[in-house]
Order: sequence, then structure tokens, then C-alpha cells
Amino acid sequence: MTSPRQDVWTLVWSDEFEGNQIDRAKWDFDLGNGFFDYRSHTWVPGWGNEELQYYTDSPTNVTVKDSLLTIRAVREAAHGCGYTSARLMTRRRDGTPLFTKQYGRIEFRAKVPWGKGLWPALWMLPQDDVYGGWAASGEIDLMEIVGDKPHEVLNSIHFGSSGSEGRSLITHVHPLPNGGTVADWHTYAVEWAPGEIRFYVDEVHTRTYDHWWSCSVTQDGTGVVARRAKDLNPWPAPFDQPFYLVMNVAVGGNFPGVPSPETRFPAELVVDYVRVYDKVGGYAETRPISKGRFPWQSEKKTR
Repeated sequence: MTSPRQDVWTLVWSDEFEGNQIDRAKWDFDLGNGFFDYRSHTWVPGWGNEELQYYTDSPTNVTVKDSLLTIRAVREAAHGCGYTSARLMTRRRDGTPLFTKQYGRIEFRAKVPWGKGLWPALWMLPQDDVYGGWAASGEIDLMEIVGDKPHEVLNSIHFGSSGSEGRSLITHVHPLPNGGTVADWHTYAVEWAPGEIRFYVDEVHTRTYDHWWSCSVTQDGTGVVARRAKDLNPWPAPFDQPFYLVMNVAVGGNFPGVPSPETRFPAELVVDYVRVYDKVGGYAETRPISKGRFPWQSEKKTR
């Protein structure tokens, strides 16, 4: 395992999962199978993705032992759902931040479950929706998989507007070398600088993103597709705000599909550590936006 160079990065926050329980000063739990959208005044089931699991904070679904965190998706009935699992985040359910980061290096070392219908992820969300509802305020995905494709790791960013037609996504598929799978130990990292986001798997640089956009324009309370340059928030929005960390195993949903009879449960995401670094000496000026397509130039989504 290779560590980031100490002359470039300095550790500012970590969880090595010592002891026998979750450190509640660092993590809280999302609970249930959805959320209330105060903009539309409606309940959104399945976390907006038609997910099938009910999130709990039960020892059935999350444990700390032998310096390892285990998030476990289980096939069991709960509150009208057919599965239970857990989603941990570095902010409280009421929105109070426990830990946030704007720029730096964030890394997870983990073993990831796979199988049809599984959707494990290590990712980041904005602490405050400064530019509007998802995805106008952004999302950074260090690791997710299509459940039945264990040889591939996805690195993604979400951005755009909060309207369903204006949300944009860029995803890179990284094939693991030498027949490896996500069930092996791997380190997933992002190096986030003003105007640039770089992803790594086992210190292999998989992709750099230096083009995105954010639009807060709404019509009848719903975000719309940006039609002109003045509709855009100032670069490098939305990735110029503090984000918090998230770890979870979802089941089902419109991305991986539903589990098959061959999908193994319990499905366990095992995390060795989470570490966050600052760049020694800080950052230079914001990197200018790269030349690319904006919504009015028929931007093509990649998923």
C-alpha cells in the first residue's frame, strides 16, 4: 500500500476504526427508505432511485471490530422493505456538520461487495445546497460499481441544475488490472483542487475532470437547463464548497437493477480506514475551465 507523499499532503482527519463501535463524533446514520423534499413538499421513496433497502443503525447492519468497519446489507423485511443496510455520513441527520472538506485528498481503503442489484458507494455530498437541489450543488463519487461488474470501478461527478432535464454526469470506468475485483483490498482516492478533480485507484491516476457547470435558475420552483452563459454560477461552482463523506451499500434501484437469486447476502462493505489530507502550501489560483460543451451546445450525458 502506497501512502501519499508527505511533502505534498498532510493528514488532517481520519478514522482508523479502533475500538468496538462507531465514533459518533465523526459519523451519523441516514435512516429509512427515503426523504421529504421540502421544495416539492412530497415524500421521496427509495432515496429518489427506487432503492429497496431500509437504512438502520443496528449492529445487524454496521459493526466495528479488529480495526475494520463493516456495513452489511441483509435480506430481511423491515418497514415495508425487503432488505436492510446502513449509510454513514460525516454530518448529523439534522444537517449539523461533523466533518466537511473543501479541497484536499480524500481516500478510503475498502473491500467492496458485488452481485446483481448491489450498489455500494464511497462518495461526497455538499454540506449546504448553496446552488440549489441535487445536482446543482454537486456530488463526487470516489467509488461505485454496477453490482454485477466486479472488475470495474466507476469514478463520477454530478453537476448541472436541479431539474431532471438539466442534471449532468460524467463517469469514468476503470478496469481493475490482472483480473482483480472490488472484493479485494483497494484504495480509492480523489485529489480535489480549485477547478480540477483527479481520481485514483491504488495510486493509479484514473481520470482528471476540469470541466463542469452549475445553474441555479428555476422555473415554477424547478431547476431548468442553462441556456446561456449568464445562467451559470461562477466557475468553479458547484465544486467550490465544503462537502461531507458518505459510505453505504444500497440494494436495487434504477442503476444496478434488482438482485437476482445468485446475489449473495449478507453483502459486506469492509473499510480499513478513511483519511483526509490538506495540500502542503495550499493551492495556486483556480485552474481555468477547460474548453468543453455546455448545455446549449448539446452536452451528452455519459451514463
